[in-house]
Amino acid sequence: MTLPPTPSPYQRLGILFLLAAIALLAIGLAAGTPFFVGRGGGPGAPVHLEASARVEPPAAHGGMAQAPGAGHDFVPPVFSVVPFAAILLAIAIFPLVPALSGFWDSNRNKLLVSAVLGGPVAFYIWQYDPTRVLHTGLEYSQFLALLTALFIVAGGIHLTGNLKATPRVNTTFLAVGYVLASIIGTTGAAMVLIYPLLRTNTERRHKVHTVVFFIFLVCNIGGLLTPLGDPPLFLGYLRGIEFFWFMKLLPLWATLGVVLLGAYFALDVYYHAREPRVAVRRDIEHEAGVRLIGVLNVVLLLAIVLSVAASVETPYREAVMAGAAGLSLNYAHASRVARRARDRNHFSLHAIVEVAAVFAGIFAAMMPALILLNTRGAALGVDQPLEFFYATGLFSSFLDNAPTFLAFLELALGVTGIREAGGLQVGQAAAILGAMSAGAVCMGANTYIGNAPNFMVRSIAEQHHVKMPSFFGYMGWALVILLPAFTVTAVVFFELLPFPLW
Repeated sequence: MTLPPTPSPYQRLGILFLLAAIALLAIGLAAGTPFFVGRGGGPGAPVHLEASARVEPPAAHGGMAQAPGAGHDFVPPVFSVVPFAAILLAIAIFPLVPALSGFWDSNRNKLLVSAVLGGPVAFYIWQYDPTRVLHTGLEYSQFLALLTALFIVAGGIHLTGNLKATPRVNTTFLAVGYVLASIIGTTGAAMVLIYPLLRTNTERRHKVHTVVFFIFLVCNIGGLLTPLGDPPLFLGYLRGIEFFWFMKLLPLWATLGVVLLGAYFALDVYYHAREPRVAVRRDIEHEAGVRLIGVLNVVLLLAIVLSVAASVETPYREAVMAGAAGLSLNYAHASRVARRARDRNHFSLHAIVEVAAVFAGIFAAMMPALILLNTRGAALGVDQPLEFFYATGLFSSFLDNAPTFLAFLELALGVTGIREAGGLQVGQAAAILGAMSAGAVCMGANTYIGNAPNFMVRSIAEQHHVKMPSFFGYMGWALVILLPAFTVTAVVFFELLPFPLW
């Protein structure tokens, strides 16, 4: 008797995602949830601040402001932030210490660390403010749904071919990735482009600088314009910031893009002129045209983008994301060509499972820090846009930029006395919000641990025999190239010119 064929892992997982999409849709319909987010005069409506030369902390209540859903006057003790600091230090240090890196390689151990450090904090906050715990859990689910959908769908898009690795071609790769990062996310853009870029530069001897600039531009700064671009902005969007508000950072984004792409082109011209003749000849001999594999995934990626851009309400937005992921995986099961795209991308769920495990602990453990920053933020003395840019950027360089942005968002609410994040979009507070956003996204490029795609691209490059700089060696590149560019643009756009320019 012939046994029925065993479902492939792609098919099984795809069916689970499709069932999740149906369940989310049913929940929304049963609850009578409107399909689109209301942007009217509800609780998330913007609160206008009067523009002035300086933002003054609120006088009432000693500069304290309660966060939405805060449990009356509950303020946790300062030592309650220790688990949050511990989990962030674990993320930063464990991968770099040989004795701990093996332990940290396991996603199960990451989840164990998250449970040990985040679980007791969530239980403690629940005793005083259960609403905040529930809201944090919802925020985590929304955050993870977007990242997972982008990761799965983008992982099925593959560019074949091998172009000549000239400075013009390499700069075009980076420029395309710079734009794509705000459309399909820094993780999505990095996954789509890093493999063809490395393949194009296989014959080149000098290519470390290309991967370094790829991390600068595609994995970080390029994602500055939309909530899809980088996790900090998506978390801001979930807090009530309009989807297209971040487009106000377009002048800064464009300036940094022109400066850094110009610097890369000049550097690549220098290195290309020093390539051995045999390497240049092989590069020409191995040239092959570019072709896209996994076209349906481009359509599914567009569906995810539209679900966020059109302000589709939870849980319908997450239903669209789960449905797109499920269709993408079933496409890989049904089509040999689509499966080949994932194989060539070395697609696996390890990276997104790692994100899920680590961020579960981060979201739980950071609750006391967010409450403290909101209620006592004015006492820290950080109250000007340029100060927020550097403070957010500095912490984002060594800690993950998503929770860092949330922490400083709470600080901004505490300093300005505004109760909702949407109120930061207008008046003098808009410059603070813009500076925070730019600092978190851009300065995540300063180290390998500032943003998740940085380490991912470094690992992929080393698998392709590119000898990447050490942790501190990479910081040297950032110090020399990025810090001057960030300083000049921040001073121009947050001090010398009015923000926003339109």
